[in-house]
Amino acid sequence: MSTLLLTHPACLGHEPGPHHPERPDRLRAVLAALDNEAFAGLARAEAPAATREQLLRVHPENYVQAMIGAKPVPGEYAMIDGDTIMSSGSIDAALRAAGAVVAGVDAVMGGKVDTVFAAIRPPGHHATPDVPGGFCLFNNVAIGARHAQARHGIEKVAILDFDVHHGQGTQAVVEPDPSLFYGSTHQYPLYPGTGHARERGVEHNVANVPLRPNSGSAQFRQAWGDIILPQLDRFTPELVIVSAGFDGHKVDPLAQLNLETEDFAWITAELRAIAKRHANGRLVSALEGGYDLDALAEATTAHVRALMR
Repeated sequence: MSTLLLTHPACLGHEPGPHHPERPDRLRAVLAALDNEAFAGLARAEAPAATREQLLRVHPENYVQAMIGAKPVPGEYAMIDGDTIMSSGSIDAALRAAGAVVAGVDAVMGGKVDTVFAAIRPPGHHATPDVPGGFCLFNNVAIGARHAQARHGIEKVAILDFDVHHGQGTQAVVEPDPSLFYGSTHQYPLYPGTGHARERGVEHNVANVPLRPNSGSAQFRQAWGDIILPQLDRFTPELVIVSAGFDGHKVDPLAQLNLETEDFAWITAELRAIAKRHANGRLVSALEGGYDLDALAEATTAHVRALMR
């Protein structure tokens, strides 16, 4: 199977400040881990910047203008909220991050590759159409899903999210629209405090399974295997998009799940199987969280290795 790695140096230019967990070293660790012989078979390309038209499929004009207008001068920071901070390079990074997912959709829909991994930052799944936050400016995966529908005529797109934090921004896009599906496991209680099992979307097109702190592999695999994957199978997606957050790893400093690296390989293989069954194998994955550098690098390589099988 052919897999494409999309990234851009601009994604390193997002500098939220000293000691911020969403730091450029995260992406450096991922790219260094993928720069070895085991991944020689990866196709590689630079991500384009998302266009205004692509952003506007998810975010209203005033939101896009506000984000672009918030760009600070070099050497200064703009506080979007208590956790979300912009530097002078943040907008360029965010545009490349969204553009990577769009380009990934184009690549799989055009039959150039089977799967895509977008090694990007800032992450996106906490950005609602009109509210940034949780380190996120634009909702990368939602922009990619809407692009697939608008540009390629795809009717049904599924977004699956195994980040340790619930992607309330993605859910806000999905839940009123039965042409989309969102499935998520996440620690609860934890930021952002959303993602209850009772949140099911307009036509049961949302599947949330909150996990208690200190849950591990068994609870994670049961949540996906018994609840989310069967619903995803019934949805029969024509394209699978993944919010790939690795902060559920047992050593991650921002949460208290006890997942092993092998769990990320397992869920990737399960999602690949559903993509093969319903979507001609088309799967686009985008980096979200993961804040221990060694664990992030190890889990990401396991994820990409599974995408390449």
